[in-house]
Amino acid sequence: MKDEFVKNIGVWGQRHYAYLKKHSPTVINVMRMKGTLEQYLKDIDKDAKDMFDKLVKQLADSEGINEELKSANEIDWIRSINSIRNRAEEIVLSEVIYN
Repeated sequence: MKDEFVKNIGVWGQRHYAYLKKHSPTVINVMRMKGTLEQYLKDIDKDAKDMFDKLVKQLADSEGINEELKSANEIDWIRSINSIRNRAEEIVLSEVIYN
């Protein structure tokens, strides 16, 4: 594999790399030649992770999913957090990774 560093990039950066590789291989080749691909993927990974974390917190706060619910009904809390994480992931994928 030409880009050995990709395995050291976070999951969001790897997903974006896979998307680019499939849909815009020319973009990857240009960035390889310029030497900017690794930093670009690291930046995408960081931005996507930050966005995901922020979205999870905002959605949990807006829906009243907190430590009180966790201690009162752990199963409902897990179900709610998983739903929030799935929605946040879809938002990040559509707005950052597949863009």
